[in-house]
Amino acid sequence: MRILPLIFLALITLSLSGCGKILYRSAAKAFNEGVKEAPYDAVIVPGFPHNGQKWDMILQMRIHWAHYLYSKGYTKNIIFSGSAVATPYVESKVMANYAHALGVPLENIYTEEKAEHSTENVYYSYRLGKDLGFTKLALATDPIQTSYMRRFIKRFELPIGLLPTVIDTLKVMNLYEPKVDLNSATRKEFVKLSDRENFFERFRGTMGRYIIWHEEDLKKKKHRRKFKDRMIPASTAKNEP
Repeated sequence: MRILPLIFLALITLSLSGCGKILYRSAAKAFNEGVKEAPYDAVIVPGFPHNGQKWDMILQMRIHWAHYLYSKGYTKNIIFSGSAVATPYVESKVMANYAHALGVPLENIYTEEKAEHSTENVYYSYRLGKDLGFTKLALATDPIQTSYMRRFIKRFELPIGLLPTVIDTLKVMNLYEPKVDLNSATRKEFVKLSDRENFFERFRGTMGRYIIWHEEDLKKKKHRRKFKDRMIPASTAKNEP
């Protein structure tokens, strides 16, 4: 979700480089593997800031790809994730509005509104999916974010598949921006993340340092020891309403 302009610039740079072609081929390969398990109960789509005027290229890519996966029947639902981080607009609500305008029914759209970092997007959406009774989840985002979120998913052995954006498919889609009313997607008394956290704090957040884990999701003892101060014990979780 974060490191805002870097992702944007990286996508442009990579599209012109041999490295970019390798990354896009890797994403296409991951998609072809992931789609074998379709349909998924839901796909997780990390947020990206909205400036209140026009959507960014990253938003355009992620929202249209989510709509594509739904329209093709690869997923039954979509979980958009993201709080208000860089602007007063709650990212998950913005994406939900756009997806509905593209044709995804409201009853198939869910929003996770706590996450402020990429790893939190994935984990908190995973937890939301579990609470909703979803058992098959996949991450659906751009190739760059997929490349480093794949490592996070693997490290913690989260049962989340991958349905990354396939650039060649995206190229032939009509990536128009529908008209939406985003007044309901703003947060009052907003303070942007960069005013609350310095660069190193934000980087640690991107690496998952602030996640509140559920014990049942930490498969390895070393992780349970490491995150014991940021872990909801299984006994406590079972007693939650």
